[in-house]
Amino acid sequence: MDELQARAKESARLRMNMDLRNSADDQSQRMLNALEPGTVLPIHRHTASSETVIILRGRMDEMFYDDEGRETARFHLNPDTGCCALNIPRGTWHTVEVFEPTVIFEAKDGPYAPLREEDVLQVGGIKV
Repeated sequence: MDELQARAKESARLRMNMDLRNSADDQSQRMLNALEPGTVLPIHRHTASSETVIILRGRMDEMFYDDEGRETARFHLNPDTGCCALNIPRGTWHTVEVFEPTVIFEAKDGPYAPLREEDVLQVGGIKV
């Protein structure tokens, strides 16, 4: 995890993942994702899968949104407080706010597919 976090810190996106699949043909996605404060993840959704997030170290919030970009829920993930796992239902708009160097485990159903434009929330023609 230390090496992954060091790579995230040097990344322009301030995040880096480690693929834990056996091959690109696997029918599920499993990864470690190192996130640094300041990383920008657009509000997005996964229409074909729910997403499970387990925080291993660090501190972050996961936020849910409605179709107009209004925050509907906020979950404080911090392994030191015992709140360390969250399931994001399929089709739920969500993003994160990272407060300190963080590593999470993520799992989704199905093979990897890049986000489609319609799965990044836009309000008034602006990506949020």
